[in-house]
Amino acid sequence: MKNILKKRIILPVLASIIFFSTTAFKNDFFEIAKQIEIFTTLFKELNMNYVDETNPGDLMDTAIKNMLADLDPYTKFMNEQDVEAARINNTGDYTGIGAKIKTFKDKLIVVEPYKNYPADKAGLKAGDAIIKVGNLLIKDYDDYAGDLLRGAANSTIEVTYIRQGKTKTALIKRTEVEIKAVPYFSLINPKTGYIVLSKFNRKASSETNYALRDLKAQGAERIVLDLRGNPGGLLSEAINIVNLFVPKGQLVVTTKSKVKKYNRTYLTRNEPIDTEIPLVILINGRSASASEIVSGALQDLDRAVIVGSRSFGKGLVQRPKILTYGTQVKITISRYYTPSGRCIQALDYWNRNEKGEAVKVRQENYNAFKTKNGREVFDGGGVLPDERVGSYKISPITTAIINNNLIFDYATNYYYNHAVKDIKSFKLTNTDFAAFKTFLKINKFSFETETEKALKKAFKTAEKEELNDNIENDFNTLISNLKLAKTSVIDENKDFLLELLTKNIVKRYVYREGLYEYLETHDPEIKKATAILNSPLTYKGYLK
Repeated sequence: MKNILKKRIILPVLASIIFFSTTAFKNDFFEIAKQIEIFTTLFKELNMNYVDETNPGDLMDTAIKNMLADLDPYTKFMNEQDVEAARINNTGDYTGIGAKIKTFKDKLIVVEPYKNYPADKAGLKAGDAIIKVGNLLIKDYDDYAGDLLRGAANSTIEVTYIRQGKTKTALIKRTEVEIKAVPYFSLINPKTGYIVLSKFNRKASSETNYALRDLKAQGAERIVLDLRGNPGGLLSEAINIVNLFVPKGQLVVTTKSKVKKYNRTYLTRNEPIDTEIPLVILINGRSASASEIVSGALQDLDRAVIVGSRSFGKGLVQRPKILTYGTQVKITISRYYTPSGRCIQALDYWNRNEKGEAVKVRQENYNAFKTKNGREVFDGGGVLPDERVGSYKISPITTAIINNNLIFDYATNYYYNHAVKDIKSFKLTNTDFAAFKTFLKINKFSFETETEKALKKAFKTAEKEELNDNIENDFNTLISNLKLAKTSVIDENKDFLLELLTKNIVKRYVYREGLYEYLETHDPEIKKATAILNSPLTYKGYLK
């Protein structure tokens, strides 16, 4: 009788669950199908009947980009070229000239030639502007002009470039290029090893593993792991790197999604290299994603001391989905949580302000969590270091200076006008900073602040209302004072700008490898990390 009663109760409940879930699925499916039909009908009618000629590809590209723009910046449509770029980023291998290149207007700018690769051997330098590859003009191509430099191994291309106003040519033989995840590691002192991890591609954990073992063999008894400027990458590699320092079976990260199959708990799966070696991790505002998983997890587990400035705050996980014609879409599928349970996502893309901008999670809305030893850590704003060093408040004006390539261009001019004999003792002076400000003026650097925009808008309104005669003098005075204020802001950001200029200039003379060697003795974060590791009591004090 009881079994019959159970069946009478359970079966209708199960039937209801199946009915409602199936109905919900059908409703979702119907809504998706309905909207697709509306869109395809509109798209067809528009292209067939619009008064002027239309480009279906461009229209669709605009439609896709605008649709995804309402979500988050990490959910992206990728065409064939984007897919190939993602593959190179994940594997670290491609065939080309061996240089970091960026498209700027109608030129390909050499950002950095890799030491001993073809571009370097052919004499190309940072700042060279490639205008032609073979007989093909760069200006005739779009954003993918850089693909002209890739091709079969051992094939030769002629590049025409401009350097300091003079046109030059070079024959370059392409080769297989390996972009290292760990571009540099060495001993800072006889007992302290230093490892730079610049990206989380498929070689990240194996290269970090090799560097750690090598440094220990050389006598390292403590390690500095530098994740500054590392934008992240593969989640699996982040877990493997944490595994180098913590035991097998340790929780590293949890992902949570509306799709059940993406709800995952990730544990370390291998035997570690060293669970006791003192470890300091360096981060900054450009350390994101997988960098934050590594630093956040090791902080939560009280396995490392974190030094530097607050990390970027990307607590979202993406997965590529294959589409037709060689394209893909990279979709944000879940949020990730460090071992203490915190999500360090800093920007809220789902509750935007009146301008449609994502807003930062307010500090008063951060939630507190506990590390393994009971230390308090917080969510909502990236990983906050245990010791803050080099934390600059970057102004919009300095950001504009960087985005206009003025730091890069000044470094190029400096290289061709200064013979630096001893790079190890290189240091920019107040005179150099004054020269940089003059350089900004010569290059007509201008930046309109939000305050200026608001004032000009108000003055235009005053003109319409015929009130401008009464306030014109005051308006001109305000604009003049704002220009002086902008100059003073540049002075207030002097230390930050000098740091950027120094790094760019040093790299021109001694490549990236030489820059890391220079930083070992000059960088304040590395100095602080070394000081913490040199004192076992100080190191342990951070973790209590």
